[in-house]
Amino acid sequence: MFDPASLIVGLEIGTSKICAAVGEVNAAGALNLIGLGQARSRGVRKGEIADAPLAEEDVRNAIVEAEQMADVEIRSVYLGVSGGHIRGFNNRGVHPVVSADREIAEDDVQDVIKNAKAINLPAQNHVLHAIRQHFHVDGQDGIVNPVGMFGARVEVDVHVVHGNFNRLQNPIRAVKGLQLEVEAIVFNGLASSLALLTNEQKEMGALVIDLGGGTTNFAVYADGIIKHTGVLAVGGDHVSNDLAYGLKVPLGRAEQLKIEHGSALVEEAIKGQTVTIANEHGLPVKTVNLEHLRRVMALRLEEIFQLIEQDIARAGLMDYLRSGVFICGGGARIPDIQKLAEKVFQLPASLGKANSINGIKSALDQPEFATAIGLVKFGSFQQKKRNGGFFGDGLKKTISEIFNRK
Repeated sequence: MFDPASLIVGLEIGTSKICAAVGEVNAAGALNLIGLGQARSRGVRKGEIADAPLAEEDVRNAIVEAEQMADVEIRSVYLGVSGGHIRGFNNRGVHPVVSADREIAEDDVQDVIKNAKAINLPAQNHVLHAIRQHFHVDGQDGIVNPVGMFGARVEVDVHVVHGNFNRLQNPIRAVKGLQLEVEAIVFNGLASSLALLTNEQKEMGALVIDLGGGTTNFAVYADGIIKHTGVLAVGGDHVSNDLAYGLKVPLGRAEQLKIEHGSALVEEAIKGQTVTIANEHGLPVKTVNLEHLRRVMALRLEEIFQLIEQDIARAGLMDYLRSGVFICGGGARIPDIQKLAEKVFQLPASLGKANSINGIKSALDQPEFATAIGLVKFGSFQQKKRNGGFFGDGLKKTISEIFNRK
């Protein structure tokens, strides 16, 4: 049995699956993945809970499987959140240094960060993360830590991720209904990028795309810091819906066709080929044109990538992505998805694999587990920086604020 204090559990309540990953920090401070549990998700739509009792049951099943695999008792989780209501933007805080000798103290740093977080958001919104980027002292930029420097004015740039207050409560309530504590709520796009990117890739600039069932989360790193985040309320389920409509087949059959015969590109070699669907419930045998099937898929997937490309281009960040594009989530399994990404972004693209974490090799290599593994990594950072507020508003006080807010 493991020491409960060394356990870190990441929980992703996704549209297609619920995933719980159990990590353990050993005596040397290294992080090991020791358990993984998953369950089919039935009560989630577009990344958000639509049927609370069903979602709670599926979360319980995933947690129990993770407990059995890791041989531990799970008491708390780092909870990943997504949904079309989540937004990210950059903000700057300013603070005058008032000490007589103009030496910047830790209090000045805390005050300027507090000012950067004091954002005029709509009343129904809640800040998930206020991630510090760089400090500026009297116009000098790129400062990592200004404590001990001299200056009259200190500024800080932060990346703020926020979402609808009420909609964030739903997944928290589902977890608390299972008598589990929520250590922190974390944006899924941030978690995925923590799992996949090395420090060097963050420095060079990278785009992480988490292509899930109901949402597509994305995050941009450059110069070692997070620069941009976003969510599209479109994912793999929409591809299945398009196929059901375009091929005139039931949704379940469309999903099966997507998995067995789908691709993100239409190749010349498949022209004229067909797929025969077996007889079911007395329906006549149906023949599907393979080129048509893949064209429907390719158009939807290309649209998703184009929307992300346009968003990043508007933010002026396309030229910073020197490491390229990293794709994870269940959608990363679609054949030729990398080639389509390379075509749209005009950058090298690869399937993301978890790094700087040991343990269950089969899970670390699976793109659909990136978010849950990233949540475990986030938790390990939080444990190390418990008193330093590593990612801003992500600790237990945030959870209590969400529940006690009037």
